[in-house]
Amino acid sequence: MVVGADGERLAASLGDRLDAVTFTDLTTDQVTARLIEAVVGWATEQGWRVYRRAPSVLPLPPPMSAQRSVLDVACARPDGPPVVIEIDHGTRRRTWEKLLAEADAGRIPLWVRWGAGRFTAPPAPIRMVTCQVDGRPDPTGRGRLHSRSSRAEKLPPAHSTMRVEEAVELPLPPSAPPAAEA
Repeated sequence: MVVGADGERLAASLGDRLDAVTFTDLTTDQVTARLIEAVVGWATEQGWRVYRRAPSVLPLPPPMSAQRSVLDVACARPDGPPVVIEIDHGTRRRTWEKLLAEADAGRIPLWVRWGAGRFTAPPAPIRMVTCQVDGRPDPTGRGRLHSRSSRAEKLPPAHSTMRVEEAVELPLPPSAPPAAEA
């Protein structure tokens, strides 16, 4: 399936929504749950039917091949093909296999990849939506804690609006006398 401009537009829209998500000191599972909630909110605002833990077209590997994998979020749209979304903090080949199978079945696959960066791009037609999250060791020794600030909180401070020709030249401080040689 060719995802094309619709997939790009959806990935950009979801990325804009996730840019507003903030949190402090959440566990890995809590971050994933928070991002799933944000994805569900985004899809609901679009007027779509939203399904959590929806069955995938991809069966589980043996010995459970009679069962199906699940998708974090699946969306039925009245005006286009369904959208499927996986949310991960690591790069897993199984996720890519699942999303590629969904694309082959006519769905638009989006992959929300969160973490500290250096994200590996998935194969086409999967569209990756990145979510920068900082982590640190949990002081109690139980794994890691993750935090995320909004993009607005990360922006550099505004620079002076003074025009260069209006700048005042300040005198240089006097230089120290040279040290005496011994």
